[in-house]
Amino acid sequence: MRLTKKTHACVRLEKDGRTLVIDPGGYSEEDAAVGADVILVTHEHPDHFHEGRLRAGLEANPAAELWTLRSVAEQVSAAFPGRVHTVGHGDTFSAAGFEVRVHGELHAVIHPEIPRITNVGFLVDGSVFHPGDALTVPDEPVETLMLPVMAPWNKVSEVIDYVREVKPGRTLDVHDALLTELARPLYDTLLGNLGGADHTRLTPGDSFEV
Repeated sequence: MRLTKKTHACVRLEKDGRTLVIDPGGYSEEDAAVGADVILVTHEHPDHFHEGRLRAGLEANPAAELWTLRSVAEQVSAAFPGRVHTVGHGDTFSAAGFEVRVHGELHAVIHPEIPRITNVGFLVDGSVFHPGDALTVPDEPVETLMLPVMAPWNKVSEVIDYVREVKPGRTLDVHDALLTELARPLYDTLLGNLGGADHTRLTPGDSFEV
């Protein structure tokens, strides 16, 4: 598969002429979901789910379909009957030639006084895992881990330990729009030296073969 990094948490996977997009949120490009055959959304927070970007993708391709959790599906299913599918932990499905397994149930804790919402991660073709806003460890091998490097709910030691627990072949940064350019080399060094996996950081628009 060819993986293209979009801004923040959004990634685009292409294989055999078909395209899958994960988390076209408010920080990602306006056309992040346009051209997608499959759209996956991990949870309802606006940096992962932007209704306008999602609608643009579904309207641009009448055959495109969305797989997501109930909190997102309820907001868009009426406008796209038969094209919005609700999934949860343990589900598996095939879409446009991609095989997807769903892992995880809850968003990471931001603060004890903030109620936790649902969150799912997606493992695509048994290779690329996007956890959304959680440090979910799938119960199966992961070759490429989309790593949420900086968020209000994590710190770098937790991110490093997460890589060590998942044991992927490589990590690729996501959830990084709030990380300043000054901090990026430091994060690269820490994750590369301590995570135990090859670490790669892509600029939005750059691609990588996975």
